[in-house]
This record gives sequence, structure tokens and C-alpha cells, in this order.
Amino acid sequence: MTVQRLLGGPPPVVTVGATALAEALDDQAVPHTRVDWRPPPAGTEEALARLAADPRRAEANRLAVSRMVASRSSLVDVRPAGELLGLAPGQFCHAGPPLTWEAASGPMRGALIAAMLLEEQAQTPEEAQRLLADGRLRDGTPIELTPCHERGGVGPMAGVVSPSMWAWVLHDDAHGTTSWCTLNEGLGKVLRYGAFSPDVIERLRWMGTILGPGLAAALRAIGPIDVKAIIGQMVQMGDEGHNRNRAGTLMLLRDLLPALVESELPRPEVARVARFVGGNDHFFLNLVMATAKLQGAAAAGIPGSTVVTVMARNGTEFGIQTAGTGARWFTGPAGVIDGLYLGSYGPEDANPDIGDSAITETVGLGGFAMAGAPAIVRFVGGTVRDALATTRRMYEITLGENPAYALPVLDFRGAPTGIDVSLVVRTGILPQINTGIAGRVAGTGQVGAGLVTPPMECFLAALQALAADAIAL
Repeated sequence: MTVQRLLGGPPPVVTVGATALAEALDDQAVPHTRVDWRPPPAGTEEALARLAADPRRAEANRLAVSRMVASRSSLVDVRPAGELLGLAPGQFCHAGPPLTWEAASGPMRGALIAAMLLEEQAQTPEEAQRLLADGRLRDGTPIELTPCHERGGVGPMAGVVSPSMWAWVLHDDAHGTTSWCTLNEGLGKVLRYGAFSPDVIERLRWMGTILGPGLAAALRAIGPIDVKAIIGQMVQMGDEGHNRNRAGTLMLLRDLLPALVESELPRPEVARVARFVGGNDHFFLNLVMATAKLQGAAAAGIPGSTVVTVMARNGTEFGIQTAGTGARWFTGPAGVIDGLYLGSYGPEDANPDIGDSAITETVGLGGFAMAGAPAIVRFVGGTVRDALATTRRMYEITLGENPAYALPVLDFRGAPTGIDVSLVVRTGILPQINTGIAGRVAGTGQVGAGLVTPPMECFLAALQALAADAIAL
């Protein structure tokens, strides 16, 4: 009896590896299934075997994913970063893994220059750059650069945070933790993209004197806002939480605006706040990031777990952290973004990948949820089919799904959640990130948006560390 008779039709065809056979079958209109698989990198066999044999792994990963999914996020306050974090003059937070001025990229240097001007620690960009290079303020106070993640928060793009900047404060009632993120400045020439022109500093000062206090007063009047619930709604309205936050921004404004109107803020300033928030589709992004930080933090510190809890970039290096290795960074070179450019800008103007906003992909949003936000391809490139394929591919390197972030186009399947280091290495599939592109020259600002993946080096280094910590049966 033939295979065809046993199966009731022609035998199924599966193609793996080289594309020549698959392309030949396409040319002949022969139905077949392509499997995107490649052998794990040479030298990883022993580490993968040790992890597979670790008796803690299955339960540790189940716990990590369940804690991520159970995480809550309530907006409870808006406060100056100096007060919230205890930042003193000369202390700055930044995106990504640890960094020095000497290793900083153009946009990171530009953002630090802007912060120095904002805090009146320098009178000119030239003076700011000289002081940053020397590592001391005018009075001799040392300048300290610390990753936002190491202070429990996140920073978009360059992620630079200085004492007078205001920040959202979010709380996870399920695990008793807090996270934070600064207020979003908008697109184009802004500090987080490395711009430091006078209009950038003027906008930041208005945000510190009017916007921040106004939002704080409104929030005190209405009480905590369930940010995770808004994210769940916006995902079903076509936002993916990284480069598309239009619905989330408008829902936040809906909640805050009545209290802003009733506050003591002068009416012209209320109108300016409403225009600023309503005209900035990315305003809600920073709340998504802080919520994602809470989710990642919920899974941190679980021995034996291979789940990724942080993905972050400082414009020079890309770094990850895992549940089983705590706050240890595993780094590789930041990648070049494949994207769409604004105006006359092109790839030669782009800085490598930068920002803490990849925390959204770490927990299943952003590039992982592109299937639910097909319009995003008009901003970052690709096609609707690409967006659907990307989300489906991300399920192959994750251990669970988050039902709070249900994707209608996939029959309300939960967003892929819980990136597993060993699955990334075994499959060769890297997490997909959609992101903005900063100009490589300090002071330029945003030049585009696009798609990027982390360097495999991060996952290979994490794999070896996790394997070294594995317990043999």
C-alpha cells in the first residue's frame, strides 16, 4: 500500500534549511510546508544539554511566566526624578547596560548634554561636553551614569534622566513592586533622541513646571489608573505598545482630562496640556514601558529559569538579563536598524539600536504583538503579512501567552510571553523589535523607525552562564 493511499492523498512535503527545494516546489505549485530551522551554533551542545537536564528548569520557567502574566500595573503618582530616585546634581540615569562617556554614541552624548543644560550645570553645549568628558561638574562633583534598570525603571531611546525631570510611578499590587519612567516629549527633535537645541530645553522646562505638576494633581483627584487594563484594550484597538500607542494615549487623556479641567491649572495651560498629550501618539508609550518593567521584574530572581526579564540598548551595546541570573548583563554590539527614514535622512544618518523600550517586546508587546497592529508596517516598514508572520514566529521562542493582551486577528490568542534563552539558541530565531531610529550625530534627533533584532552573542553568553549554574540530575 502506498503512502498516498494511507494518507488519502499526496504525501505531505516539508522543506527544511536550504531554500532551493522550496523554491522549486513553489515554481511547480506543489503544496508544501517550510520550516525555518537551523542547527544550534557550534559549541552550544553541552550547555543546552546541561540546561535540559536541570531538574529545576521546568518549574522555574513555569513560575517565571506565571508571575509575568499575573503582574498588575496601577499608575499611582507623578513625581520629579530627583525626589523619586534621590538623584543629586551630576547623577544621571540612562538606557541600556552600563556605559561610560567614552563609549557613548552620538544620541546618548546629545541627551546627556541636554540634561546638563536643563539642570543648569553648563551654559553651553560645548561646556557640557567638556565637563562630561572630564567626569566632573564645575564644583568638582563626580558625574555618575547609571542604567535606568538598575534604579527600577526604564528610559526611552537614550533614556537619560536628570533630577528635575518628572516621572510616572507605577505599582504592581500582585507582587508589591514599583517602577517608573519619565514623561514622553513627543517625536522629532527631543532629548531622548539626542537633541539639545534651545526649544528642546524650553519644552522640558515646561514639562517640569506645568505638565508634571498638572498630571500629578489630576491623578490625585481621580485615584490610581489601571494601566494594564488600558494596554489590554488598546491591543484590541490596533496598538502594539511600542511604536503605536494612539488608542492608549487617547484613553489616558479621557481619564485625566476632566480632573485637569477641574484643577487649579490656568485654563490656557489645561488647553496646552490637552493639545500636547492628544497630539503625541507616543505619550502612552512610557506607561507601557514601566508596566512591562513590572512584568519583567516579577520574574526576576528565580534560580534555574531561562526566561529573559530585560532587553535594553544604550546605542553602543545590547544587553539582556534573565530570571535565573538576576541583575547580571549579557551584552553584544547594538545592531543596525532596517527601517523607513524621515525626509532626506538615510541609513548613513542612523545610530545603532538604542533605548529601554525593548522591554515591551520582552513581555510580548511591540514587535511580538505586530499581528494585532497591522497599521504599524506603515511606520516601521514591511507588510501586513510580515506583521502576522512575526507574531507567529515569536511563539516559537516563548513559553507562554498573556491573555490580558489578546490579539483579535489570531482568534484572541494571548501575546507570546516569556522568551526562553535556550529556545532562541536552539532555533536561531531572535526576538523581533520595532523601534525608532536616532541620528548618529549628537543633536540630530529622530531620523526614522524600523525593525531590528538583538545580537545572538547576548543569548549565547546567557546560555553559558545559565548552564554553569545548572544542577545535574
